[in-house]
Amino acid sequence: MKKFPLFVTFCLTFYLSFFLTNAFSEATLVPKSELTPAKKHKDATEIITHIINSYHYRTKPIDNTLSSLIFDNFLESLDPNHSFFLNEDIQNISKYRDKLDDALLKTELEPAFDIFKTYRQRVKERIEYAVSELGKEFDFEIDEEYLFDRRELTWANDVEELNEIWRKRVKNDMLNLLLTTGKEKTEIKDTLRKRYQRIYTSTFQLDSDDVFQTFINAYTTSIEPHTSYFSPRTSENFDISMRLSLEGIGAVLRNENDYTLIQKIIPGGPADLSKKLHAKDKIIGVGQGESGEIIDVIGWRLDDVVELIRGPKDTVLRLEIIPGKTGVEDLSKILTLTRNRIKLEGSAAKAKVIDLPELDKKIGVINIPTFYVDFAAQAKGEPDFRSTSTDVQKLVTDLVKEDVEGIIIDLRGNGGGSLSEALALTGLFIEEGPIVQTKDASGKIDINVDPDPSLFYAGPLAVLVDRNSASASEIFAGAIQDYQRGIIIGEPTYGKGTVQNIVDLNRFIKNSEDDHGKLKTTIAQFFRISGGSTQNKGIIPDIVFPTAIDIEDYGERSLDNALPWDKVEPARYIKVSSPVKYYGKVRSLHKNRIKSDRAFKLLLEQLALVKKSNKKKTTSLKESKRKAERDQLLDMKHELVNELRVVQGLKPLPKRDKIQEIDEFEEEDGEDKPHDVLLQETAHILYDLIVIQDATATELQALKIEQPQAISNM
Repeated sequence: MKKFPLFVTFCLTFYLSFFLTNAFSEATLVPKSELTPAKKHKDATEIITHIINSYHYRTKPIDNTLSSLIFDNFLESLDPNHSFFLNEDIQNISKYRDKLDDALLKTELEPAFDIFKTYRQRVKERIEYAVSELGKEFDFEIDEEYLFDRRELTWANDVEELNEIWRKRVKNDMLNLLLTTGKEKTEIKDTLRKRYQRIYTSTFQLDSDDVFQTFINAYTTSIEPHTSYFSPRTSENFDISMRLSLEGIGAVLRNENDYTLIQKIIPGGPADLSKKLHAKDKIIGVGQGESGEIIDVIGWRLDDVVELIRGPKDTVLRLEIIPGKTGVEDLSKILTLTRNRIKLEGSAAKAKVIDLPELDKKIGVINIPTFYVDFAAQAKGEPDFRSTSTDVQKLVTDLVKEDVEGIIIDLRGNGGGSLSEALALTGLFIEEGPIVQTKDASGKIDINVDPDPSLFYAGPLAVLVDRNSASASEIFAGAIQDYQRGIIIGEPTYGKGTVQNIVDLNRFIKNSEDDHGKLKTTIAQFFRISGGSTQNKGIIPDIVFPTAIDIEDYGERSLDNALPWDKVEPARYIKVSSPVKYYGKVRSLHKNRIKSDRAFKLLLEQLALVKKSNKKKTTSLKESKRKAERDQLLDMKHELVNELRVVQGLKPLPKRDKIQEIDEFEEEDGEDKPHDVLLQETAHILYDLIVIQDATATELQALKIEQPQAISNM
């Protein structure tokens, strides 16, 4: 390694000391002496271990095997990209690998705090080094690569190796801002200085409650991924979101490698209604008002990003994001949103009609973003309170009046909601019977049945699902499939088949003024009436679209320690007389149709482009090469979008100068947008099924369709 002259070293040390002392002096940093477990943490540990051991759906002994899992989870939660700890640190703290079980049982939490103190020291060293690198000039003509995804690698062997990792990280951050912002180098360095400062500040503001929460969640997620502990501060934020009184943008956020990632857009919120923000987008900057400074939030704690985004109703918020639909090389863009409350009407079911012009036929579509119910109106006894099932009844009635051939229930992106509404919605399409089974930790099974023993709609039915259809969506789709009431089309669903309960730990501790937080724990599992669980596997469609790529890397099946698929005895129910025996032929017609459907092929090419981009773990630090790679990716995206438009008879977009301009053009273009390829194909599949089911043997022969043999008990 090149060494600096003594004078340079002295100046650099003085500069860093001055910078860190002054830049961080305004923040309230937690002294090392205060990072110790408190009595409330010991009390909470005793209660949490008791609840999990006594009432959790899955039982795991607190032993050395579990201790090893907790150890790994704790390290990964602190340093997921293996960019702070040294290998010697891991070796030193490995003495705790088989002792964390004893720490839990004896409520002796000092090992977790010792590990965190080591981590905190390494963060300080890394930030000092990163800031020192900003004092140098970067040569962007050197052809070298930066490995930005280190999650599968071991920790650095020594300081020199870690310095090299961070040298490339700082250089990459600098190059990325040069290419995406157009700002001067001096301004970019100031932005990065503040970014690294924030990483330091965020880490040194973590108090004993934060350390305890991180450690306990390393334990709970070693049991099962949906079980988690909320510290008093996190618990308060959770309460706000559950009451839906959070005035913000209406999005579920999570941290991922220093980025704030959009995990889910909440139906009816400002983000959803704007159509500008999407799942997998990364928020990299937040600005207040129409002209407030965009604050760089890369490396920020999630709680702090949420605090910036949250604000009074009707105030303006600006977000700088990297769109997730193309990948990590996409350009950033700035969106303007107005904060508001989640509106029920924004998440309400909506209907439309799809024309099949070549057949002169119509198919109805009902899109259900979530399973909702106006609990406040229901509690007041209002007879016409809004809910998914009541809204869908009205929409079905309207569609039938328009003489549609059949109806598609579109559940793509529907992450669930009210169980009672999942039952009520299913009941609209069957006469009566069980819908889902629930098994608790004791093995007791309850059967949830159709609340209304009448049939509202008996016509042809399809259910469209994707990898984001979860929970209540899976209950509905699974019941429709089990009753053979309709055909399920799309991608294997998320696989969320468990039930959680929130426990206030303060209920168990008397005569204490301390807040001990809350525990969310898994207490039961859903099972289909056919006996199989919706957990892990999800619902496998009758016709699986070829968009179902990398499905094992998504949803419940991708989570560590997720409950496995399981089964119980089937419930007693009577299947509907449906055209299941024709599914094979309809599947064959679908495959033949998409072979020649250019729009469908283009959609798959777009997905392959995103997959290729997201699979990248390295990026070039040579400016000309980096720019060429990015431009090639964005040009390919532009060409695919344009070809899809042309195929569907729409005018092409303008020449690509900036991808932001294209996105804005598409948003303003109103009706002049490519149609939903998957929804259109679903309509064709449903109509194929209707035709085949209604055709006589002679008509089937004329259509060159063989009369299928009866299949029993499918």
